[in-house]
Parts: sequence; structure tokens; C-alpha cells
Amino acid sequence: DQLVHDVALQKLPVRFIIDRAGLVGEDGPTHGGTFDLSFIGCVPDMLVCASADEAELVHMVHTLAKIDDYPTALRFPRANAYGDIEMPAEPRFLEPGTGRMVREGRDGSVAILSVGGRLRESLEAAAELERYGISATVADARWVKPIDEKLVNWLAMDHKVLITIEENAIGGFSAQVQQTLLEGGLLDGVNRTPLVLRSMTLPDRWIDHNKPFLQYEDAELNAKHIVRKAVLALERAGVRVSTEAKAAAA
Repeated sequence: DQLVHDVALQKLPVRFIIDRAGLVGEDGPTHGGTFDLSFIGCVPDMLVCASADEAELVHMVHTLAKIDDYPTALRFPRANAYGDIEMPAEPRFLEPGTGRMVREGRDGSVAILSVGGRLRESLEAAAELERYGISATVADARWVKPIDEKLVNWLAMDHKVLITIEENAIGGFSAQVQQTLLEGGLLDGVNRTPLVLRSMTLPDRWIDHNKPFLQYEDAELNAKHIVRKAVLALERAGVRVSTEAKAAAA
């Protein structure tokens, strides 16, 4: 009621700053931010972003402070800053609905589209895939809503496999991507080889207290799981992968 009745229906510029995105270590399942992208993302007029690191968080806080005509939400994890990222001297406005390319692959094989805190794991997975002769593209969506349709469509048209990853349950960011592709006809398989689309979300069960890395191991959302998902999807797409890659996916 507070979100829909008191804010969204009136299109008030209320800013929801949501900490504890995803799995939250010792705070356990009672405090995990595992559903918000699903229920906030379907509320009309909401703008929703998720930061991949501390530098992105600076830009996103600045961006939301500048938006005065829509309700907005920003989610970020309960975690220490990475500490190895150059912080911006000045924050800049991030245009809603605009993501960013982080790593551009060379062979059009697989693209990994991350939103929020799984970006670093996605980059680690891409580096591992490179060892097997697979040059992966990695993109950071930044915005769950409005989604960057231009980026999503390009990734789908220029790659055989597209994998989305998020720290949220089913029905969140991946649903926004799938709807975009469905409405754009990019899953029809007409006049092109059908896109192999895979989504990596939190599983449909509670994950108990633990170190965050181990929680994401349990959820199968770490780099090695992305590698496995990519290799299996590439095989499904008819791409020949090395025996070493197959072993990594076993």
C-alpha cells in the first residue's frame, strides 16, 4: 500500500534506497533482498536501478537525487566496497534506461547481461571462458526499469547465447529482458538462428545464514556457475566447445 497507493499512483518523487540487495550473509533469509526487483519492477512509473560497485553507487545516488518527476528505487548489497575501483571525482547523471558495455567479445558467441552485484563474477567467468577459446561479452544493465532495450536487442542479435544474471528471485530483471525480447520478436527464430536465452536467478528456496560467497555458491550464482551455464548453452546453440570447457561445465 505504501509503495502503490502513497507513492506510485500519485507519481511522487520518493526515493527508495534499498540496502541488503540479494543474499546478506549472517543476517540470513529474514533480511535478504531477494524479491524487490520482482514486485517493484511491475509497478507503473517506477524507475529502478542496481549498482554493480561503489563507483556506480555514487553515480546512482546522484542520479536519483536529480530525478523529481518519478518515484525511484536504488538497491545495493550489504557488503564492503571492493576497494580497488577508482572513485569518481564528481558524480555524473546516469540516463534512466541506459546500460553500459563492460567487456566486448570478439566472436559473437555468448553475452552475459548482469544487473547489480554479480558483475564482477560475470567478468571472472568471462576471463575463465577466454581460456577455453570463448570470447564473452559482458554488459551491466544498470537499470531494471526502464530497461535498456537498445542494449538488450543488440546483445540478442549479435550473439548466439544471452545469459542474464541478478541477485533476485524469478520474475525480476530476467522477466523484463524476456518481455523485451518477446515483444521485439527476437525469440521468434524467424530469418535467423534462434537465440539461446538463459536466466540466472536466486533459487526458489530459502538460503540460510552463511558467508555471502558461500551463499552464492549454494545459489549457483558465482563465476564457475556462469561458466557452466555458458558452456552448456553454447553447446545447445550448436557451438563447438573444447573438451576443457566441457570438463569445467561437468
